[in-house]
Amino acid sequence: MQPSNCIREASKACFSTFCSPPLLHTSPPPSSARLDFVSAIATTLHPHTVFTNHESLPPPGELLSALIAAVPSYSINSAATDTIRAQEYRHLSLSDRVSLDYVGHGLFSYAQTEAHERFFDFAYGGGETELHSAAKRRVLKYMNLSEEDYMLVFTTNQSSAFNLLAQSYPFESHHNLVTVYDHDSEALKPMTDAAGKCGGLHQSAVFSWPGLRVDSRKLRKILTSRNRGLLAFPLQSKLTGARYSYQWMNLARENGWHVLLDASALAAKEMETLGLSLFQPDFIICSFFKIFGENPSGFCCLVVKKSSASVLNRPSTNMGIVNLVPDETNSTTNDGLIEFRGLNHADELGLIRISSRLRCLVNWVVNALRSLRHPGEGLPLVDLYGPGVRVDRGATVAFNVCDWKGERVDPGLVQKLADRSKISLSIGFLKNICFEEGLAERRKKTKTKKRREEDCSLGVVSASLGMLSDFEDVYRLWAFVARFLDADFVEKEKWRYTALNQTTVEV
Repeated sequence: MQPSNCIREASKACFSTFCSPPLLHTSPPPSSARLDFVSAIATTLHPHTVFTNHESLPPPGELLSALIAAVPSYSINSAATDTIRAQEYRHLSLSDRVSLDYVGHGLFSYAQTEAHERFFDFAYGGGETELHSAAKRRVLKYMNLSEEDYMLVFTTNQSSAFNLLAQSYPFESHHNLVTVYDHDSEALKPMTDAAGKCGGLHQSAVFSWPGLRVDSRKLRKILTSRNRGLLAFPLQSKLTGARYSYQWMNLARENGWHVLLDASALAAKEMETLGLSLFQPDFIICSFFKIFGENPSGFCCLVVKKSSASVLNRPSTNMGIVNLVPDETNSTTNDGLIEFRGLNHADELGLIRISSRLRCLVNWVVNALRSLRHPGEGLPLVDLYGPGVRVDRGATVAFNVCDWKGERVDPGLVQKLADRSKISLSIGFLKNICFEEGLAERRKKTKTKKRREEDCSLGVVSASLGMLSDFEDVYRLWAFVARFLDADFVEKEKWRYTALNQTTVEV
């Protein structure tokens, strides 16, 4: 897809500073710059590019020094983040836990809980409080949205936001739903169900294996057909870190589709990168949690473009819509909102610092995971899905650990063992994958005749980096995965678990 002149011009500022182009696959940095970055990341493990023993891994200090030497901007862009992490999020160090299971935007800092600053409770119904109004203004500002163009409602979670829009969207007249997700999304189910009840057709984009790029030919054919309806479009996969061109939104709008932008997987400040002012999606969903690494509760936002609001029906129920009210159990007596310091920190650091740091960290860990191989024949320890070492990838990695025979270790077991090592990971299921002919034939042998190819899913482990993630976090993930190079690691862990009078982990 060819970018328009206005997009090309608007993107120059981001690319001229070589910040990651989080929302576009248009006008990427020059190929020489991309190659230089990939080469620099590859040198950070020098001289050992392959590791077959977890005890042979270099110490983190040595590898951090190698990263800084290879990519000097990492140190420059990390100083302010490290200061904020040390001063405002002490729990990340005190708990000794690596949090790689958060996708969203943190509202508060841990220092605010220590100071007993006012948070909020949820109320259903009733008038809008001063705190609620102030919170809406702050979130809209953070999302780089104008109050003149968009209105916002808070919901309890992402599923509630999708459900609210599904109840309101006129699938009876706009029958079709197109989704662009490379993974199973429980939150999306109310929308697919609503379309189906109205006789609508749900079609999904298809993704190539193993890089998980969108099949452009098929998606273009769907969006340029005479059928119309709603395109549910995430700019980035929250499971694999694959990114998709903003131009798909443009193509959909030009052909009469309404567009739902699912911005839940975007990193801090990525909403600022052009797109919204040029494409203005009809609906936006974005998630916010309270404190990174401490409290996953929070709220989700459904944002509606005011000029598109007339197309919506009144929902049959307001279930999930919440009003923010002051936390009456808090000792603070100040009125109004005391502040969303997590959002303030993101504003303070800015897009270039955050994206540059995350780009280095996620590509470092992708490269490091690739370096792990079983002794003997040298089979890879890790199968990686989605983008490899790339400038324009998201800060999420999807993978599976394989044993010395090449068989996948159950992702749920990997997650449990990681948790015992104080590393929080997510698991999910890849879907809508288009395999090459040879791979497709091998997969068919493992399925029943009644099961359709498109229903097949693959369980994976996922690690998501956030604004506050640091080098020690990704090193600890790498070091944990490397322990599977020991063929007896799982059995040893089961024995240790039993010896501590705990329930044995099921393999």
